[in-house]
Amino acid sequence: MTPERPLVGVSVGDPGGIGPEITAKALALEEIYRVCRPLAVADLKLMKEAVRIARVDLECRPVEHPGQGLYTLGTMDVMDLHNVDFSSLEYGKVTASGGKACFQYIEHLIDLALRKEVDACVTGPIHKEALHLAGVPFAGHTEIFADRTGTRDYAMMLVDGTFRVVHVSLHISMREALDRVRRERIRKVIQLAHRALIRMGIEEPRLAVAGLNPHSGEGGLFGREEIEEISPAIQDSLAAGINVVGPIPPDTVFSRMAGGQYDAVVAMYHDQGHIPTKVLGFIHDERTKRLKDISGVNVTLGLPIIRTSVDHGVAFGRAGQGRAGPQSMIDAIILAAALATKQLD
Repeated sequence: MTPERPLVGVSVGDPGGIGPEITAKALALEEIYRVCRPLAVADLKLMKEAVRIARVDLECRPVEHPGQGLYTLGTMDVMDLHNVDFSSLEYGKVTASGGKACFQYIEHLIDLALRKEVDACVTGPIHKEALHLAGVPFAGHTEIFADRTGTRDYAMMLVDGTFRVVHVSLHISMREALDRVRRERIRKVIQLAHRALIRMGIEEPRLAVAGLNPHSGEGGLFGREEIEEISPAIQDSLAAGINVVGPIPPDTVFSRMAGGQYDAVVAMYHDQGHIPTKVLGFIHDERTKRLKDISGVNVTLGLPIIRTSVDHGVAFGRAGQGRAGPQSMIDAIILAAALATKQLD
């Protein structure tokens, strides 16, 4: 491994989604090779087809281990897992075979990182129903990475430039999410967010914590979670030397961060953090008014390895057509490379 260009592994996601083609588009760019050595973890035939669909000038080259890669512009090095049956592959369809293949990509990439054969992991989009059909007992990437690395305390951070959101809970029902708004969990997520921001180069992070209820409970009129769980967690964090404020009403805290007051916001549940991030990151065509591309990156905090991901799903409605924009994949690879470079320095 060299500090100048870390080796970044990319699992391409569900074979029937847009992951393979946006990986091909990203790995055809000079800016990617300036910051890292990218390795696609996939099926070689799948990536050759993705190159054709994406209409990019790339030669797909199989490797058996990361040390065999060329990592030069114009060549996509592919760790070929030989796990896609093209007689049954259907773009835009939820399938057990797709769920099984993408899970194998993820497992293989994590193992490469744990053996320090790659410096960072980037993941393409997967479909939770396809994972379920394949018998995979996890709700998503974050849970897979946590389980395979033996990580107990972890959190998801969404990053779009200086807009950063960390979540107390993720892929669970709203009812269960409310039950998980607990002092110890909130304190841990604040701590994970603080450490991540320092790792990203922010020497004195400024954190804000969103309330759960309208108006952050209005002094207990609309709920007592702010009084009994969230505020005590903030006080614990202040006592530990973390610069954090809140709870701030969730209808204003994200705008304040967008305006530059904070470096990150701790959100209480999945949609509270995802909605403002995706409103910011969805890019629409001015002429057609349709979605053109998506910016932003998903980062898993608390792992012993670096993991970033695209901040969108499989987009089955666009899969196999070459129309999918690669911006989120580009962002994810560049951020992973930056984090790995800091770690190697």
